Amino acid sequence: MNAPLTPAITDVAAYVRDVGQRARRASAAMAKAGTAEKNAALRAIAEGIRARAAQIKAANGRDVARAAANGLDAAALDRLKLGDKGIEQMAVGLEQIVQLPDPIGEIGNVRPQPSGIRVGQMRVPLGVIGIIYESRPNVTIDAAGLAIKSGNACILRGGSESIECNTLLASIVHGGLQHAGLPADGVQLIATTDRAAVGQLITLPEYVDIIVPRGGKSLIERLMREGKVPMIKHLDGICHVYIDAAADADMAIRIADNAKTQRYGTCNTMETLLVAQAIAPQVLPPLGRIYAGKGVELRGCPETVALLEQAGVECKPATEDDWSTEYLAPILSIRLVPGVDEAIAHINRYGSKHTDAIVANDHRIAMRFLREVDSASVMVNASTRFADGFEYGLGAEIGISNDKLHVRGPVGLEGLTSLKYVVFGDGEVRT
Repeated sequence: MNAPLTPAITDVAAYVRDVGQRARRASAAMAKAGTAEKNAALRAIAEGIRARAAQIKAANGRDVARAAANGLDAAALDRLKLGDKGIEQMAVGLEQIVQLPDPIGEIGNVRPQPSGIRVGQMRVPLGVIGIIYESRPNVTIDAAGLAIKSGNACILRGGSESIECNTLLASIVHGGLQHAGLPADGVQLIATTDRAAVGQLITLPEYVDIIVPRGGKSLIERLMREGKVPMIKHLDGICHVYIDAAADADMAIRIADNAKTQRYGTCNTMETLLVAQAIAPQVLPPLGRIYAGKGVELRGCPETVALLEQAGVECKPATEDDWSTEYLAPILSIRLVPGVDEAIAHINRYGSKHTDAIVANDHRIAMRFLREVDSASVMVNASTRFADGFEYGLGAEIGISNDKLHVRGPVGLEGLTSLKYVVFGDGEVRT
């Protein structure tokens, strides 16, 4: 009989509370750690990942096999898999974080006041961050690395499908922290797969300052209903590419292909393609053939269906629900629109405020799109697949936010900090 993957924890509430208490104690040491100590920990973790790459790959393989046997869907299995490239990218991401300026303690916006005092703002850690995520084991390293560099303690709760790989990665993180003289409790992995642990973690505002959920819509909806801790989150990734009438056709085809087919199961994958009617006969038939060749099911407005059928490409009629669906699969909805006004209106009505792109040669139209599309990332002449922390030069990301308060878009180092006012005086008193 195989040994259980996680220890038997009979009192989940007490266990999670203990984890929270230890994280709160560790957060004081993490907050005052110097840049050299934090960078030393990150380098040691990167070295540990490379040294134990074969073990990581084997543990991930066992997780994948078990998840497949348990019926995990194809998109989640894709996110769960961790190959040689993904393992190396975790190490590289940590090394990129090392190269980023340490935001903690930075003082800016200092302004003299009529009273003689000078008022500024200092960047400080949030404290204890709880990260709840599914499938992706690389989040264990990305989140730990960003939390360490930003002076926060963190509590990681990965999905049950990745427990073996996550446990190994967490042990590597602990080794790196201890190598640098930092508390191992600065990064903790919830060791039980019991779902009750999530319910406990999100209701401990006395120990946890913020929750970052990374997972499916049902998970995040549950956390929003039950949570008592503030969250940095996004629900859906209903991303659009709009091809303007005066776009470069070859560029448009290349971007629209990549935005959909480079990877299907990610939140920055295009789910709806909008095409100006004037350019549709030029770009839609070749795009339709590309999608068909890659096994993408197409769903379109009546004009799209007619145009693609003339080109010999099958396209099903789209329903109203298609415009507001995140497929995370080889399915794409397509709509023809008169121009940029209608494209912007469609995106702001049906989109999820995540990432939307325009392909356009007209600078005026491109700038209108940037200003008027209400999303966390808006792009001109680039694939939506670039919308993540690694590609934005953040080293890694702890998640993506389509909220408007505190942080928006890929959440890197600065997104895990807050500001406090600092005042410098020379004996001034208020009269």
